[in-house]
Order: sequence, then structure tokens, then C-alpha cells
Amino acid sequence: MRWVPLLMRFLALWPLPLLRALGWLLGHLLFALAHSRRHIVQVNLGLCFPHLSAAQRGHRARRHFVVLMQSLLDRSWLWHGAVDVLRRRLSVKGDVSPLQGPEPVVMLAPHFVGMDAGGTVLTMMQGVSMASIYTRQRNPALDEWVRQGRNRSGRIKLFYRQQGVKQIVSGLREGDKLYLLPDMDFGREDSVFVPFYGVQSATVPSLSRFARLGRARVLTVATRLTPQGYCLEVGPVWPDFPTADALADTAQMNRALQAVIESMPEQYYWVHKRFKTRPEGEPGFY
Repeated sequence: MRWVPLLMRFLALWPLPLLRALGWLLGHLLFALAHSRRHIVQVNLGLCFPHLSAAQRGHRARRHFVVLMQSLLDRSWLWHGAVDVLRRRLSVKGDVSPLQGPEPVVMLAPHFVGMDAGGTVLTMMQGVSMASIYTRQRNPALDEWVRQGRNRSGRIKLFYRQQGVKQIVSGLREGDKLYLLPDMDFGREDSVFVPFYGVQSATVPSLSRFARLGRARVLTVATRLTPQGYCLEVGPVWPDFPTADALADTAQMNRALQAVIESMPEQYYWVHKRFKTRPEGEPGFY
């Protein structure tokens, strides 16, 4: 995997239309060859969008593999491109002032294909210092490259998932801005079952927990892949959140996530087995 950073440095020099064309080609190739991942995407789309025809879901699945590959190739210029390139290709929509003040904030940053671009927008373009939770890559060389790329600005505190919550909560109470991605199936332990597109889904209640323990405000940030690059969309601060009911808070989080997905459904991370963990006695989907 040591060749990956070298390849990405080379691709960082390409014009964006050419790089996106390569992503389009590789995305269609991946759709054709990655049978198991294609099955996961098709199951997820069938559960979440049963009102669509099979042809419509198939088109959405194919489009997902395209934007997924395009976003992977875009890590080249995001992590190795010149700063003036970032300024031309990255933009922000919404009020970022809550992220630039002294108050603690937890950002719901769902797994859209542009999630790494969103971190770059905040730290390099908006000057936001933030914290995030990091899962180690299996390959050490790849892990080092990803960590360096995500913290290119030097403004990110990366906490490993195995470290627990104490350091994160302490940082929030000191005014940290936490870039939180809690919308994956991490298994039965520490999860609650709440609806996601009407399907009971194992979901970690960490958004509610960190907001309550860190005395933090909550808002949504979602990054949209565009023909010009990426646009970080910052939502308003959530009123009356968190509450004393973590289950209700987590259900509210999933409803907020669905609302964003509806605006760019192909760009959500459908290759993840979002419905893998089932309630006791319920058969699996995959």
C-alpha cells in the first residue's frame, strides 16, 4: 500500500474534470465487479426506498458507485493539492459562526462520500480546530497516510475509537468542536434500536451522550460532491437538544439524517451494512 500516496500525489496534479471522468469509469467498473458490495447497496436501497422501481434503485446504486470512486480519487488533491486549488474547489453554505466561537459544539457529520472534504473545508478554509474519532486502517502505511491527510491542517485532534469517551468529553467542556460520525452499525453493544427509514436499526446514542456530557450544542454538517468540487452545508443549531431521553434523541438524529439524505440520496454511504445487527429473533437482510 506504500504506492497509494505516490499515486495520489500524481493524481493531485490532474484537472478536476479528468479526475472525475476517471472516477466515473472506475465507478462503473466497480459496480460491475464488486458483487458483494453491490448486493449490500441494493439491499439498503430496497429497504429505504421501497417506493422506487427496481430500475430506479438500480440507477441510484450505479450512481452511488460512481460518486464513491470520484470521492476516493478526490483525496488526492484534498490531501496533496495546493491551497489555491482547495480555495477554488471548496465552498461552504450556512452559518459557521457557532463553530468559530468558544462554546462546545457536536457536529452530526454523516457518512456522505464528501465527509473528508468537509473536514478540510472546516479546518483549512474556515480555521476551525476540531476533534474527531478515528478507526485505524488495517495496513500501517495506509493508516499513516489517511491520518496525515485528514490532519493536513494540524487543527484536528484524532481520538481512537478504543480510547473511550473521557478525553472527548473533557475536550468538549473546554470548547472543542467534535466532528462526529455516529450513523453506522457498530454492533449490539452500546447501541439502541431506533427507526431509520422505518426499519429498526442498531444506532449508537453518542450524539445525545456527548452533547449532554459535554454541555454542547448540536448542528448538522453534510458535504455535497459537486461538479466544481465540494460544498459543506452547515445547518442551524438544534433547539432543545439533547433531552433526558437518549432513545428519543437518537431517533431524532436519524430523522435529521434522512432529511439530508433525501437531498442527495446517491451520495450517502450505502456500501455499509447499515441494517446488519437485528433485534433478537429477527432474521438478517444481507
